[in-house]
Amino acid sequence: MNEPPHVSLFGHAASSFGHDEARVIGGDGAGAMASSPPVAGRIARDAAVRDALRDGARHGDAAVHRAVHTIDDVAIGATVVPAERSETLCRVVNVTIAAIALLILAPICVLVALVIKLTSRGPVFYTQTRVGLDRRWQAAMDAAADGADGDEDERRVEDIGGAPFTILKFRSMTVDAEKHGEAVWATKHDARVTPVGRVLRKTRLDEIPQLINVLRGEMNIVGPRPERPSIVVRLREHIGEYPLRQRVRPGITGWAQINHSYDSCIEDVRKKVEFDLEYIESQGVLMDLKIMALTLPVMIFRRGAH
Repeated sequence: MNEPPHVSLFGHAASSFGHDEARVIGGDGAGAMASSPPVAGRIARDAAVRDALRDGARHGDAAVHRAVHTIDDVAIGATVVPAERSETLCRVVNVTIAAIALLILAPICVLVALVIKLTSRGPVFYTQTRVGLDRRWQAAMDAAADGADGDEDERRVEDIGGAPFTILKFRSMTVDAEKHGEAVWATKHDARVTPVGRVLRKTRLDEIPQLINVLRGEMNIVGPRPERPSIVVRLREHIGEYPLRQRVRPGITGWAQINHSYDSCIEDVRKKVEFDLEYIESQGVLMDLKIMALTLPVMIFRRGAH
């Protein structure tokens, strides 16, 4: 006799979350997955389990219905855990490199500021609210480790995916780029980008002021790129794994930026999320230094920048 549908599903779910999370951690915290399948494969697998459960729930299977939210947390959340590393060492490295880079790049910053001011109307710098580190998740993990339930008051605050912060950039668009106040997804040949801004974006020189965000502790040099709250809300509706990017500090550059070109559609974003999650699972000082080194060719040869 065949098993009832929900029993088979739970059997598949249980086998999916067995022992595939073994990790080998280097001395500096640079981890590498020892036996787990690639992130993309696990995302597809877990999504299939989740979709099958939801299908069972729609057909009135009470047992499946009760399990849907639990499986959501296990399938999407528990499969991607940041690699252990020394956060103190990471912070020291980030602050040191950011401070030295700002000193070295100061003449270029002055030149860029003058060119922006002389060629277009508006301020030199552009500020915008972005979504940063998801401190709620870390607090929940710490509370779980201590056997506590977490902060009830924290749950009442609107969840935008992470702590908001103000990002700094050299202005590369016209001052009326968003006339109606709504977030507009930039396109590859965006008419709102100024001629100077196009060069800044291609060479990523517009990102230099974000070194100040690094000194403030809002960003790291390496990490998933931060997005605006409204865009984060939209993207997490289409990409279930998107919020997992917020489990580490956002970065100026990242594994996704050096491995994938300009994102012009939701599938491009989905691919970049896969790269971001790969980084999160193997983050470490050596990994960060490698990405920093690989970013230089991207800047020089203008590959993948926007």
